This record gives sequence, structure tokens and C-alpha cells, in this order.
Amino acid sequence: MATRHQARRAVVGLLYAYDLGNDGIEKFSEEILESDKIRNKQREFSLRLFQGTVENLERIDKEIAKHLESWDYKDVGKVEKAILRLGTYEILIEGTERPIIINEAVELAKELADEKSPQFINGVLDAVGK
Repeated sequence: MATRHQARRAVVGLLYAYDLGNDGIEKFSEEILESDKIRNKQREFSLRLFQGTVENLERIDKEIAKHLESWDYKDVGKVEKAILRLGTYEILIEGTERPIIINEAVELAKELADEKSPQFINGVLDAVGK
């Protein structure tokens, strides 16, 4: 059975594909989750996170952009953006505790992004929703 961390990792992949312009990724999200062995409650969790993030993208992007000190949002890498979007959604809309989400996001950044990304993501998400 997949863990919540694995489910979030799959959601980051879906958000990454969505950001690349694959708007139709939603049609294939169930198959993608199945291929990652994300099933049952974790699949429901993943789909809720993905769909919720996409539905609230404008609000999420505005919130993230507010906390980028010396960055232009369009210059943030696509993997980092996907992690930030998911984390921001969970903090602002799902109401998940900030320390849990920051820890998850940092771990995802260590796995999926470059070595400077965990610190960057930590700083931005720490400021989100304060």
C-alpha cells in the first residue's frame, strides 16, 4: 500500500505535467496513479490534492508569488513550482499543519529537485498563510 508521501510524489508529477501544458492530464490521472501503485484511500487523497490544486491555481500562485523575495515566479523551476503549489494548497485550503507540509515538501525537493531547492521551498512555504 502506498504511503501519503508516495501519493504526494505522484501528485507532484501530475502537477508538473499539467504545468508543461498537458491540460488533459486530468483524464489520465487515474491510470497514472495506478501505474505508481497508488490505490484506494491514497488514490482518493491524491486525486483530491491534484484536483483541488488545479481548481485553486490562481489563488495558490498569487500566494506563492507574494513570498518570493528576489525571484520572479515565472523563473521558478517546474518541479519546485509543483511542490510549492501542492504545499500551498495543503496549508491554505486543506488546513494541514504547516510543519507536516513543509517537511513533506522538503523531502520531495530532496528527491526530485536540485540541492538548493529544499531550502528555497522551506522558506517560501514557511511564509505561506502566516
